[in-house]
Amino acid sequence: MTTATREGEAHRGIETHAATAQAEMQVNHFTSPDGLEMAWFELGSNAGAPPIIFQHGFSSSTYWEWVECGLIDAVKTLGRRVVGIDARGHGLSAKPHETRFYGETFMARDVMALADHLGFESYDLVGYSMGGAIAATTASLDPRIRRVVISGVGEAIVKIGGVDQRVLDTTALAAGLRADSSEGLGDVVRGFREGAIKRDNDLLALAAHSESIAQRKIDLDAIKAEVLVMAGDTDPLANNAGAIAEAIGDNARLQLVPGDHHFSRRSPEYRQALLDFLG
Repeated sequence: MTTATREGEAHRGIETHAATAQAEMQVNHFTSPDGLEMAWFELGSNAGAPPIIFQHGFSSSTYWEWVECGLIDAVKTLGRRVVGIDARGHGLSAKPHETRFYGETFMARDVMALADHLGFESYDLVGYSMGGAIAATTASLDPRIRRVVISGVGEAIVKIGGVDQRVLDTTALAAGLRADSSEGLGDVVRGFREGAIKRDNDLLALAAHSESIAQRKIDLDAIKAEVLVMAGDTDPLANNAGAIAEAIGDNARLQLVPGDHHFSRRSPEYRQALLDFLG
């Protein structure tokens, strides 16, 4: 057996294990304010309060962002109730193909609707990448949030309310997701497309979300929760993350951790800072 064959079989084994683990997660549903069926997961059912909601990033899901890497297992040691939401267009939530259903403001209101559905009077919120933009938006709208982790994003959150278009051209991303293959795509777009396929996402739904992204302002002054801004020290999508903490003010602090956009969330430093902040 060649090395390539062994590596291929090992990779297929990992994906089979992931598919089995994901299938074993008990999915629950609620209805979004605009009538979509949304998926959420009970990840840690301890009675400790306040509960924690986890929001994943673009082309990911609750399982792939938080469970697969072991972060949820670590957070469960805090003895708190932990839930995760699959964003619209992602995971096991509804996946309309029309652009009008998408954008971080819709997704923020989905988080608030989940908190309503579960009767949360107060909660903590953790978001990464797209989820970081959603977390910032939600915290600006919902006074129930006690602590919020805004991670995997940078100064573009302050300037345009979302992804840094200098690093990730969302128009090119939408076109790449609609393409027949990955041939000829730039490295960043190809990486997102192939990651979305690996995680069994709907490419047309993700393209519709990409087309919905527009420059906007998040009312960061309205955030009264305690804020932890976290970013990888070599993450091009989280450039100058300190600008977020500076814009929010005295209730926010910055924690840089090792790694790029893929690795930083998996680093021991990210995990420890998350536990320290939520604990």
